[in-house]
Amino acid sequence: MPVIECDVEAARERLEGAGVSVEAGNTDHERWRASRGGATAVAYDDKVVVQGDTPRDLEAVLRDGGGRAHVYFDGGARGNPGPAGIGWVIVTSEGIVAEGKETIGRATNNQAEYEALITALEAARDYGYDEVDVRGDSELIVKQVRGEYNTNDPELREKRVTVHELLANFDEWSLEHVPREVNDRADRLANEALDER
Repeated sequence: MPVIECDVEAARERLEGAGVSVEAGNTDHERWRASRGGATAVAYDDKVVVQGDTPRDLEAVLRDGGGRAHVYFDGGARGNPGPAGIGWVIVTSEGIVAEGKETIGRATNNQAEYEALITALEAARDYGYDEVDVRGDSELIVKQVRGEYNTNDPELREKRVTVHELLANFDEWSLEHVPREVNDRADRLANEALDER
């Protein structure tokens, strides 16, 4: 449940400017409430708490956009193909800004890695970052996206095109392969998604 410390009236104006309907709070302590998709934002004196299944829907509007973020992604399948899950983390100088995990049905390891990368880039785009340094522990996916490796798999080629379209949203980007221990949190989230299914 993200907690955003901010000027709640400025946050209200930002939401209204994004077309989100803002209503009065339900208690004396709540300044206002706003809902979009599967998320609800509740404002208190100096913070906004975002609740629900998809907090990213509102959190991206509430946080200041711009700047640089480090984005970590990981995907995996139990069996190849088999039940698959993804995990991703967005980190800035302020710490972890957002993270997510979910199961994606039946997939290969490479399909899951691409899906994790796509979801992580969508989140970074939604949060409004100008620059992203993307890190993953799949050397194959990193080198395919950078054009160092090719792929004969039509589905992976399509996912690579989607990744390039998402990367075009950023003024600057880098994509690097890192050891699994550097990508530990995204890896753990992907495994948690599978454990919880």
